[in-house]
Amino acid sequence: MANAFAQFLAKHHGDLEDYLESFFREKTDRADLERYLYGPLRAFSENGGKRHRPLICLLAAAAVGGNPQEARSGAAAIEHFQTAALIHDDIADNGQLRRGKPCLHLTEGTGPAINCGDYALTLVTSAVADDPVLDDGRKLRILRELAAMMQRTVEGQALDLGWVRDGRFDLTVDDYLAMATLKTAHYSGAVPLAVGAIAGGGTKEQIDALRSFGLDTGLAFQIQDDLLNLVGDASDKDHLTDITEGKRTLVAVHALSDPDSHDEVVAILSAGTRDRAALQRAVEIFRAGGSIDFARDHALELTARAKSTLAAAELEPEAKALLLAMADFFVERLS
Repeated sequence: MANAFAQFLAKHHGDLEDYLESFFREKTDRADLERYLYGPLRAFSENGGKRHRPLICLLAAAAVGGNPQEARSGAAAIEHFQTAALIHDDIADNGQLRRGKPCLHLTEGTGPAINCGDYALTLVTSAVADDPVLDDGRKLRILRELAAMMQRTVEGQALDLGWVRDGRFDLTVDDYLAMATLKTAHYSGAVPLAVGAIAGGGTKEQIDALRSFGLDTGLAFQIQDDLLNLVGDASDKDHLTDITEGKRTLVAVHALSDPDSHDEVVAILSAGTRDRAALQRAVEIFRAGGSIDFARDHALELTARAKSTLAAAELEPEAKALLLAMADFFVERLS
């Protein structure tokens, strides 16, 4: 049977497209701004994946008994941050592909791509500040959530980039979990749900439960993304790029803790190789040493804890069921 949350995403994927696109329409009659700013941003946003972050923001508003339309600007703000973060992340990582297409810095140039990302960041605050539906009290609370989210994500990115720059291979599992929580879990789970609950008028208890649920599922989502890059669809153009980019994923960090494989893993992650044999050798090491199973088991533990947290919360039954299905969906993607 298809996962209910997967069906929800498929059904509602396009609900926010017109609204999101409205932020990239020309605000002047200068055609060059369309060419150098709005057009590239619009194209990048349209290639936006499943839109799970903005959609769970709307779902959280419904879960606390509110109107999902009142969470629309917060949902858009989070998606604009996602756009900015990915554009800048691809530049920092020297990425080649984003969702199967050449990265923006390759098609537009590094300078224009940075500028596009900067503009998307301005939309994070203006989307909420200019929302005619929200009262000032909720606007301020949501803007504080978004500011903290951006700060935490940048902190996580600092660790991720710094470890690669300095050739750090002395990392522990706890180091990885702290980095991934900062870099991904807040903006992929905790904050979209908290923002939606605030917009929907939720109680402190509801907001706290949704935030905790989102933090655990957001981290599980990142771990599963790491696994998909290694053992997911081999025809995916992003397949095994984490090894090429030397990323310190949970799988890699666990493998580095094994003295028997440490030196070989270091050599492969340091090489920046795209050689298929070398990449497959890394996967073999990860599998044989139990690192892939370790990461998968940790994601499942996070999911179980998240579902237990949500089960105890007083939320609208239909929305609650979809969120519980979301937790399963995040770790079922390898099935």
